[in-house]
Amino acid sequence: MKKVTAVFDIGKTNKKFFLFDKDFKEVHKEYISFDEIEDEDGHPTENLLALHKWLKAVFNQIIEAKAFEVKAINFSTYGASFVHIDAHGNPLTPLYNYTKPLPENIVAEFFEAHGPREAFLRDTGCADLSMLNSGLQLYWLKKAKPEIYGNIKYSLHLPQYLSYIFTGIPLSEYTSIGCHTALWDYGKKDYHTWVYKEEIDKILPPIVSTETSINMNYNGSRIKIGVGIHDSSAALLPYVRSIKKKFVLVSTGTWSIVFNPFTEKPISEEINNKDTINYMRINGKPVKATRMFLGNEYKVQVKKLDKHFGVNSDYHRSVKFDYDTYFEIIQDFKHCYRWESTTDVDMPEKTHISYHKYEHAYHQLMIELVMLQIKSIKEALVNNSIARIYVDGGFSNNDIYIKLLSHHFKDKKLSTTDASLGSALGAAISISDNKLNSKFLKQNYALKKHVPFILK
Repeated sequence: MKKVTAVFDIGKTNKKFFLFDKDFKEVHKEYISFDEIEDEDGHPTENLLALHKWLKAVFNQIIEAKAFEVKAINFSTYGASFVHIDAHGNPLTPLYNYTKPLPENIVAEFFEAHGPREAFLRDTGCADLSMLNSGLQLYWLKKAKPEIYGNIKYSLHLPQYLSYIFTGIPLSEYTSIGCHTALWDYGKKDYHTWVYKEEIDKILPPIVSTETSINMNYNGSRIKIGVGIHDSSAALLPYVRSIKKKFVLVSTGTWSIVFNPFTEKPISEEINNKDTINYMRINGKPVKATRMFLGNEYKVQVKKLDKHFGVNSDYHRSVKFDYDTYFEIIQDFKHCYRWESTTDVDMPEKTHISYHKYEHAYHQLMIELVMLQIKSIKEALVNNSIARIYVDGGFSNNDIYIKLLSHHFKDKKLSTTDASLGSALGAAISISDNKLNSKFLKQNYALKKHVPFILK
């Protein structure tokens, strides 16, 4: 029987289950998605009960089938989400969605009590993002729903709640606490003073290392159960473990997030920059991150281009970088696109497409989007001592995006990886004793190096 590590990788849309062998090769996977339900205010949220049932059913099935010997299990999920449980371990509230707005009076009252705002945001490595700062959710519950708050035995971030379902042991760990929660003071390396003043620490379980696992007898099998990990920190882990030199990781998707795990200055000086936030490595060290809604903007603009030129929705995938088209555009460069899900000082009042060919308009779009991406990377780099850039996610397969990025950063080594298993693999690695070598990315992540094109 093959020995495997099981991982539940829970995204907002897709819920995935993987089995990895000792070399971290995927040997089994299952996917599911659930319709969202509504919380008491009608805001869409995760169906926690359906998720709980699915986790147990899938895992029990694997154990009973005896096709694999499961030695360990871990959990990777999105962050900024709390499950509040009572003394019997039952959830007291819906899993409030991090997109749910917090009442403005609560936020104002919070900063009045625990500000000034600027100093607070700097100390906690946060932008003022409301419910996305999950710590503020606890403050809101305490003030607005005291009867519920009074019954909370523990508040568990989602990865730790999934672990709790299997172990019954409530714990906290660094990557969930450190992802823009407004709970952690990066200077003190402890919970922020407000957490103790409001006595919120009493409902936060003991903190353990992300690499902690609990040996348990589960349905007759001896299994090592991990404490869970925040998905962004999990996705970063295989890189940190296998690359010896300093790097930044550009993780692209709906959001494009640039991670700098080697920053000397993790806290942004620009308090009003909502797109510079902190994450935490599994050892408690800060990761400076900058984020942009790049994938979403790309989707919005490509849809408009498709309509404008009357092409099918897959046409953009076939457009490859063309040097002459690029050269023609930059000779007399003007910004043409008005963004919808981000802002930029250079964007025009409204979109103006003067091209007669789709390929030209698409090159123009990619040039402008990559300009935004470059700003975001530079913000994360802080200084120029880092010589390596890794790109994974959706844009790693976009020929124009990669060519333009490697052209701009020609003083750096740019590589792409196919990290479709990113956070799941990171969760498996975090509880493994196996050391990763420098060939890991090549063998598991289809690592590909890119050279800048030469101006004629």
